[in-house]
Amino acid sequence: MSDSTPSNTTNRKTRVGLVVSDKMDKTIVVEYVARVPHPRFNKIIKQTKKFYVHDEKSEAKVGDKVRIVESRPTSKLKRWALDTILTH
Repeated sequence: MSDSTPSNTTNRKTRVGLVVSDKMDKTIVVEYVARVPHPRFNKIIKQTKKFYVHDEKSEAKVGDKVRIVESRPTSKLKRWALDTILTH
């Protein structure tokens, strides 16, 4: 029985959101908005979630649109890392 999938591939989740806070050192808060259908009524609703994101160089500022990727836990709340800044 051989496994056909390579063992070193990782499927990390990515999200695109807006930076709402950059007041912490090497940490930003990113607000992600998901448009999902309501379970009963099937109307599209917006669900927002805030992620604490590791920003090593502190380059993202409030209002920037950024892409974040899932990473190993950096601290108690940080489980995401900054990938790229899409717009300033």
